[in-house]
Amino acid sequence: MAANAADLRRRAAELAASAAPGDPGLDAALVRAVGDEDPLVVEAACFALGERGAGMDAARLAGVVGQLSSVSAQHREPHVREAAVAALGALGDPGGLPAVLAALGDRPTIRRRAAVALAAFDDAEAEAGLRRCLEDRDWQVRSVAETLLDLPPT
Repeated sequence: MAANAADLRRRAAELAASAAPGDPGLDAALVRAVGDEDPLVVEAACFALGERGAGMDAARLAGVVGQLSSVSAQHREPHVREAAVAALGALGDPGGLPAVLAALGDRPTIRRRAAVALAAFDDAEAEAGLRRCLEDRDWQVRSVAETLLDLPPT
């Protein structure tokens, strides 16, 4: 079975997640991959960028957070928006908090991921977002919030 070009780009992004941090060229390639036409490539690039944040300087990290924030709000594929929200949580950069909070208004799987991502932010807005999750119509979103806020289950 021959792999197509999109499969190879996706696999490259997946492997980049575990590559040594601090390689600006690799990080730039992943940022470009966030704009790929194939949603599976974009999903893998989001994951990899979330995993590589520790090795980025402040300017590069700000650019990555901006890209991920845009994807989390605008991508047509829900699984890609979810991956971007997860990556923002993995990075824990305060610049990503507004996008994570906005994701609390998306579909249930993305709201769950956003609730989990809020754990990375030590901020009153993040806590307020978790408290809003306690009223979510999805029981799993409520359960995540209860756990993170150290509340008894309802």
